[in-house]
Amino acid sequence: MITSNDRPSSSWSWLAILLASIAGIVGVTAPAAPSFAAERPAKKTTALQQALDRLVAAGAPGALVLVRDGQHTTRLTSGLSDLNSTTPMGVGETSRIGGMTKSFTATVILQLVSEEKVALTDTIEKWVPGVISNGNAISVRQLLNHTSGIADFTSDPEYLAPYYAGDLNYVFEPDAAIRIGANHGPLFTPGTGLAYSNTNYLLLAKVAEAATGHSIAFELQTRIFEPLGMSHTTYATTPEEAPTMHGYLFLEDGPYDVTPWTMVGAAGAIVTNASDLSRFYRALLQGRLLPHKLLKEMQTIDPVATGGVPDAGILGGGWGLGLLKETFPCGQAFGHDSENPGYMTAAWSSKDGKRQVVVMVNTNGGHDEPAPTAMRDVLTTAYCGGDSSRSRLGPPRVGW
Repeated sequence: MITSNDRPSSSWSWLAILLASIAGIVGVTAPAAPSFAAERPAKKTTALQQALDRLVAAGAPGALVLVRDGQHTTRLTSGLSDLNSTTPMGVGETSRIGGMTKSFTATVILQLVSEEKVALTDTIEKWVPGVISNGNAISVRQLLNHTSGIADFTSDPEYLAPYYAGDLNYVFEPDAAIRIGANHGPLFTPGTGLAYSNTNYLLLAKVAEAATGHSIAFELQTRIFEPLGMSHTTYATTPEEAPTMHGYLFLEDGPYDVTPWTMVGAAGAIVTNASDLSRFYRALLQGRLLPHKLLKEMQTIDPVATGGVPDAGILGGGWGLGLLKETFPCGQAFGHDSENPGYMTAAWSSKDGKRQVVVMVNTNGGHDEPAPTAMRDVLTTAYCGGDSSRSRLGPPRVGW
């Protein structure tokens, strides 16, 4: 087994770690482990527990699911949160949620819109001058729904270099990451295409900081975490603020603990647990964080932001302003999902926030590999309470 301090050796090729962190490695499975139910399993949870156990059998070290239906909550787990200590997965484990951080950042921005400190039509040049070459043509709205045409820094070799070299404790500063994205120049004319970009949300943090005079960490803490009682949630910007759930990449020579790999800033830095995550989305969708008008804006999908792919996982859905819309066999849901090195996470809620599902998994892989496929089965079984074979769910989004 390995410890949390073990790192991939310098002999790892850049291709190996790229495939592991972004697309996964085919045919490598984690040791299966017994399932651990968080509550006395009722008869109706049997199918869900079985789906969760299949996810572990498919290669995930461990996984957990939370299902909330009105006032009733079911929490189930399977497998291990730490392979080294063989610690069973617990219902309260914290995890890196990567790109789901964007829903939080977007909420802060829209609160500032409500306070008339920021406008959705403001340009990035107004708030962050001289950084993006066509900043006068890019609006805050286009940053929020990924139609800005700004390149994603996470796919650039400069960003990946420290991790290719095996330094999982390296932390990229947001300003450096923004510079990397900006150096690529425009991908397309703003508002005419869709390109999921973490750079967008680092720029949105800059907007929030310029408008308030406070750090984005302060704004998240005081506007969201504290008011909602999210005591297990942190804006984690150092490896020392690691989650309790260990994250793993599986390579040809075995599993590697990549828990220290810290996501950059307002695009992906939040660490939280399933209960806190569901609490946030419930409060958001029930109108406790934003006025109705702005919540509706958040849920509105620009036709450009569907990506123009009629049969993709975003069928009937797409990117709103920090929220995604997804199609389940039993209806549509709002939320977000993410895939980042060592973790896959998804949280989906009905439009009124009464029906919710959160799934957290401590590995990631290619979209058509067994574990991600099994995760989608868990999500559909949890959300719809039945057969997942008709699911039109897409895989977690590439990157974070």
